[in-house]
Amino acid sequence: MSNSKDCAVDTLTGAQARLEKKEISAVELARHFIERIKAIDPALNSVITLCEEAAIAQAEQADARRAHGEAGPLTGIPFLHKDLFCTRGIRTSCGSRMLDNFVAPYDATVTEKLAAAGMVMLGKANMDEFAMGSSNETSFYGVCRNPWDTSRVPGGSSGGSAAAVAAGLAPVATATDTGGSIRLPAAFCGISGIKPTYGRVSRYGMIAFASSLDQGGPMAHTAEDCAHLLGAMAGFDVRDATSLEDPVPDYTATLDAPLTGLKFGVPKDFFAEGLDPKVAQAIETASGQLESLGARRVEVTLPHLRASIPTYYVIAPAEASSNLARYDGVRFGYRCSDPQDITDLITRSRSEAFGEEVKRRILTGTFVLSAGYYDAYYGRALAVRKLIAQDFDAAFEAVDIIVGPTAPGPAFALDTFAKDPVKMYLTDIFTASANLAGLPAMSIPAGLAEGLPVGLQLIGRRLDEARLLNVAHQFQQVSDWHLMRPEISNAH
Repeated sequence: MSNSKDCAVDTLTGAQARLEKKEISAVELARHFIERIKAIDPALNSVITLCEEAAIAQAEQADARRAHGEAGPLTGIPFLHKDLFCTRGIRTSCGSRMLDNFVAPYDATVTEKLAAAGMVMLGKANMDEFAMGSSNETSFYGVCRNPWDTSRVPGGSSGGSAAAVAAGLAPVATATDTGGSIRLPAAFCGISGIKPTYGRVSRYGMIAFASSLDQGGPMAHTAEDCAHLLGAMAGFDVRDATSLEDPVPDYTATLDAPLTGLKFGVPKDFFAEGLDPKVAQAIETASGQLESLGARRVEVTLPHLRASIPTYYVIAPAEASSNLARYDGVRFGYRCSDPQDITDLITRSRSEAFGEEVKRRILTGTFVLSAGYYDAYYGRALAVRKLIAQDFDAAFEAVDIIVGPTAPGPAFALDTFAKDPVKMYLTDIFTASANLAGLPAMSIPAGLAEGLPVGLQLIGRRLDEARLLNVAHQFQQVSDWHLMRPEISNAH
């Protein structure tokens, strides 16, 4: 690994500073990252679609805006877009054969917002198919690899976004989180990522997996960079019925607030069987650093944490089976050849285009929603979801934030859980509960285990993203983990 403390362009704020000082142009910046993608990504497979010509054109527009004094803080900053945000005129595949030929006729709200901010889209990042996975091994375009060790997974479903940022292929990237898909890859790849409160970022044009759980957010090396990008992504959208009308604060304004008096809870439920001892030690060390900053540790409990995985894997597949019913080979997407009739068309199109994990979740979801099992499974899962939310409500009566591990261990080897999907699902044990409760949560680098990054998870009250970013930023002022970079010089 390497340690980079200079104002490099691999961070948003570093690139921002160089653009403002006119030490580099937006076009030069875009070309820098495009060349890195071409040189390094063949070893990682983190980018599905490279948009070189479009990126240079956007960068030229950004330079023109800067020349006319019309630039905002993000004008000319390159980013990678997770390939489930619709992009007009550019393929949006969702990591699936089903949408391999789908060119979106419109932009997602997040796409519009980042374009309005003057950002430069380098391309579309690899991901688990329809965001279903914790390892980025289910993509139709092949597995994405972790730049810290290419024999290991980057985490999923936003593995391409995380791997690319960690490898310096883009300073920031968009991502989505349904049960941990921002935080888990951030932890495995040693970067920062935040899942905001449900409804804080518009889901319009964000291809759905589980509509009551999905939420978009940013990935970057630092909390400060996440604050800048989240500010651009967030906001009310009349086109999204679940979008929140609460005003979006300036997330960068409170980054430097002291932590004196802050109370953080460390649930004992996080430190149960299955947690890697080295991860546990890293979290304890990080907790001590927060205390040194003036925060006070308080013991709390989340009694229903263990129920979050079975609850999540009833609710999420149920919603997925409904959302994916539209992919039938009739209107758009993959269509089988020479269908005999409409039944054959739909059956073969879906069978041929969906991967095994997607099929597994559709079948599970259809089963739990069926007339004979709805109350026994789906209805009961909704009841437990309320209990999980109530656990957080009770904890937040005593503390301002909750702190714990992001994942039970560091990034695991490729194919580890290929034949045991249930064990794969357990990697979300610490993350899924925040989605079920609709709460903001983020992961930041907090150590190494076996030479691989360890993530510290912060969970906050509803709409309290600013506090999470503040705590994360203050932690990053007294730690160096966010400055670590994987050694990728031998990538080819």
